[in-house]
Order: sequence, then structure tokens, then C-alpha cells
Amino acid sequence: MTMHDVIIIGGGPAGSHTARRLAEHGHRVLVLEKNARAGEKSCCTGLVGMECVKTFEIDDKVILRRLNSATLYAPSGTNFRLYRDEPQACVLDRRAFDVAMAERAQHAGAEYRFQSRATGITMESDCALVTVSYGDKETQIQARAVVIASGFTPGLVERAGLGVFKDHVTGVQVETETPGLEETEVYFGDMAPGFFSWLVPTSPGMGRVGLLARRDAGQHLKKWLQFLAAQGKIASADMSLNYGAIPLRPPARTYGERLIAVGDAAGQVKPTSGGGIFYGLLGADIAAETLHRALVNDDLSAQSLEHYERAWRKRLGGEIRTGYWARKIFEKMSDRQIDRLFSVIKKSGIDAALLKADDVSFDWHGRTIKKVLKYQVVTKTLGIVRLPFRSRSIDP
Repeated sequence: MTMHDVIIIGGGPAGSHTARRLAEHGHRVLVLEKNARAGEKSCCTGLVGMECVKTFEIDDKVILRRLNSATLYAPSGTNFRLYRDEPQACVLDRRAFDVAMAERAQHAGAEYRFQSRATGITMESDCALVTVSYGDKETQIQARAVVIASGFTPGLVERAGLGVFKDHVTGVQVETETPGLEETEVYFGDMAPGFFSWLVPTSPGMGRVGLLARRDAGQHLKKWLQFLAAQGKIASADMSLNYGAIPLRPPARTYGERLIAVGDAAGQVKPTSGGGIFYGLLGADIAAETLHRALVNDDLSAQSLEHYERAWRKRLGGEIRTGYWARKIFEKMSDRQIDRLFSVIKKSGIDAALLKADDVSFDWHGRTIKKVLKYQVVTKTLGIVRLPFRSRSIDP
């Protein structure tokens, strides 16, 4: 039986980037992807910030659109527009992006096996055994280490001994004709209770329409699509829906003996928006470097791989904690409170102040949250008595 250095379960962006980095170090890497090809069945808006595009050298060929503005709508219809002269985010062709990431990994030397579903991981004294299902056949493959990069797969993560995900949300989306849509629109209110819905332009006349919800996400979207169609914002409300589950908190651990989890499988996701591409790629870089050192030193113990968890949490942990805290506060707000918050932000000029701030970023929501909560008028509106972090108050 062939012994691979690393088996990566999942050929999405995080899995492919980990595979590429390890292959560039000369390691024998095998990627197992359950779908027939890269980029299939993705429920994702494909929005990434410019920092992500530059850091990971995302090719222009997979970018559908660059965005420099967005309009946010309160339940009452009150809105404010965020605009900057320079592009702040890009909309990716998710299928083309996933294919490009897989091709980079293959060019570096990684092997891919499609239509290969990993169903279990067993640790032996000298290797890991991954049980793989090919259609109606099942086999086991050996590797010195395994990376779980299969998205939100709580069963596999739990069976691997990494614990359970304590919170998640369902995303649902369609791609449809959106006449006249030129910028991202985000809506708050009962169409997506506790969360939000969106319209994101892609190619001319087309866009992605979706929402996040804890329950009945499909029913909420169908109802909202009917409303949008009646308003002429989309061409039709009759279409099939794409679903995806998104973790809002990481599992208890993201490493073990000969094992690492990365991307959505590690909860490396923005709890505020559900976006996981950028954080997953950052986690993949750390995972690849940790595994490279461990492979070279022939030390794949849990103690050795714990460095990965410490490193990625140092990079992303504060953002995720702050974002999740803000997410829970927002979920408790009524439509009336959201309307009041919008009114306060507009009247106090907080939206304009944020647009002028150089350190407010599409990718790092914690900075924006902390800046907004420095305003006493905001904390009073939200009824927040104590913040989980230090923040000097401002009374505009």
C-alpha cells in the first residue's frame, strides 16, 4: 500500500491551498474530493476583500466583478450607502476559483482523486488510515498525516476526536437575473431573522440572492424571492435553491495525533457574515507550515501539531470571538431596535467616520465593531452595559 505524506480530505480553496504549499515543499500529497470535479455544488457569495486577492494572488480570470460600494437596509427601509473610490471587494466565480486553486496544487505535484468520499480516519502507531468510499466500493489509504478540509462536516470532525461545533447557521442562495443591480445590497429584518439577506451583482444583469437563517432558511428565501420579483428586482422567484451550513464557532480542537482541521472544518469563518474563504486560506498557510516542520522532524504527535492551533488562533481568534459576540447581540435585536441603530449611525455621522478610517477593512470586522462601540450613543441604543474588550467611549 502506497504511503502518502499527507492526505487532504476536501478539494475546496483551503484544502487545495494546503495541498499546494505542502507539495511545493516536496511532500507526497493526495487530495480526496467527494464531487466529480473541483468547484461543484458551492453555496457561497464568493465575496472576498482586496487583501485576500492580493495576499493569495487571485487571478483576474476568476474575478467576476470589483465592488467599491454597498447599501445596507434597515427593516423600515432606512438605508445608508458605504462607498469608497477604490474597490474594497471582489466577487469570485466560485467554480473557476476552486478549479484554479486545484490546478495550482496539481501543478506543484499534488495528486487529486475525485468522487472519493472519506468516511473515517483511524490512527495507527506509524500512520493514519483514511477509509474512502468510491461509489459502492470502499478502501483504506495510508498517510503519515491527515488534513480535514471538507467544509462544515461535523460528523467527520467529531469522529476524528476534535469535538463538536457549538453553533452554526444555514445559508441558502440562488443565482438569477437581477436587472439594474450594480452594487451589493444587504437587508436586515424578518426575511432573515437574526441575520441578513443579500443581493450581490456578478456578471451584467445577473446576481446572487441569498440569506442566512437558523431555521426554515429555504422558506424564508422563497418568500423573499417572491417579494423581490414583485418589486422587479429579480426576473423570477421560481428556481432551485442551493444550501450550505456554516460554522459560527470552532470545534473544541483543530488538531490531534497526525491530524489537522482547516477552513470551515476548523471554524475559520467570520461569524458576522459567514464568509470563510480568506480565513480558511490563512489557516491553510499555517497548517501547511506546521505540517512541513512536523514531517521533516518526523514528529506528528498531537503535542507537535498543537502549534498549528496556537498560531491560527493568535491570528484569527480575536476576530472570531469579537465577531461572535457581536453576532449574538445582533440576534437579540428586534426590527425596531435595528431601525433605531440605523438612525443613530446616520444622525451621528458614524457611517461617514468609518468610511474615512484607514483601518476599517472588509476582512477584519472586529476593528469595525470596536470602532462603532466606542460611541456611547451606540452602546446605549443596544443596551450594552459591559463590553468584552477595552474600548474608550466617544460621545459625538
